Amino acid sequence: MINRYTVIGQPIAHSLSPVVHQLFGELTQRKVHYTRTEASPDTFEQIVLDWQKVGAKGCNVTSPFKELAVSVCERLAPNARQAGSVNTIQMHRDGTRVGHNTDGAGLVADIVTNKRRALKSQRILILGAGGAARGVIAPLLATGPALLHVANRTSSKADALASLFADHGPITAGGYDALQSQDAFDVIINATTLSLNGGMPALPDCIIKHQTLAYDMTYATQDTTFMSWSRSKGAVTSNGLGMLVEQAAESFLIWEGVRPKTRMAYPRLRELIG
Repeated sequence: MINRYTVIGQPIAHSLSPVVHQLFGELTQRKVHYTRTEASPDTFEQIVLDWQKVGAKGCNVTSPFKELAVSVCERLAPNARQAGSVNTIQMHRDGTRVGHNTDGAGLVADIVTNKRRALKSQRILILGAGGAARGVIAPLLATGPALLHVANRTSSKADALASLFADHGPITAGGYDALQSQDAFDVIINATTLSLNGGMPALPDCIIKHQTLAYDMTYATQDTTFMSWSRSKGAVTSNGLGMLVEQAAESFLIWEGVRPKTRMAYPRLRELIG
């Protein structure tokens, strides 16, 4: 029996999730078939329901539907309820759907384990206040940073997000223009979707320093504009490939009951994507 999965988003043609999950299937000797599915805000819910009707065991959800995915789930795991966004839907035979969010666990695992960068007592900046940011804030605060600051083009949206997680740790917020008054950060995470179109927020030089980790949550075969800008300021840069792999491994565990050994996946994955 082949277990079927998909990733739903817009745009979705660039997604590496099918490659990652097929590789996980090989590593764990599980028979899986994983595809990409394009959706719109109007068709998203019906696509999820139709996917379940044909016997699928689950799906991943990517931008811009992570917050919308909450409403199509009967139950939410604590990480999804906390984040207010879902990136993994577990489909049960009785027709129910359980929403999970593995983004934060994937991001922290990539930074701390793969990149060997401690987050405890560090100053962290998150760019953006959408579903991608919501999914990683609580796990980042759980590492014990000195400060987590959320910056967004619309400062009120950043403020609302900070208020939501105020009980989880030291978190502040503001607009991009207010970053002029901030000291340099140890870690800067780009959680906006601007990189998909070759853009980046307007950022002041004062927020970055030599050896700052500049992490773009998107992934591409070339440096994003944010990564190039950060490297020119002396930062260490990373795209989101490691986060993609680690969060996917958490999703695979939810669906298949086994977590792939991700260290075995990276060499093959880099070979496959050039």
